[in-house]
Amino acid sequence: MAFARVVSFDGVSKQRIEQMKEEMSGEGPPDEIPATEMVLLHDPDAEQSMAIMFFETEDDYRRADAALNAMPASDTPGSRTGVAKYDVAMRMAAQRQT
Repeated sequence: MAFARVVSFDGVSKQRIEQMKEEMSGEGPPDEIPATEMVLLHDPDAEQSMAIMFFETEDDYRRADAALNAMPASDTPGSRTGVAKYDVAMRMAAQRQT
């Protein structure tokens, strides 16, 4: 079973999102964050975002959680308002017909 770490942030400007995209382009996650995928959602009008990271094992989740909790606040998108751990109960990709 896979696991997801879901973090919500306030005070996330469009400029901060653009800055993060530039900083992270072409790079995979650091070794201490063994995520298989990351999704960053952003509501520019409300200046809120939600980061979702997926992990194959609970051990990978724990390693990343410790590393991310130790991260300086200046490296995050905005003010962290919540962190939650979820089991990934179902995952589906859309299949388009041609």
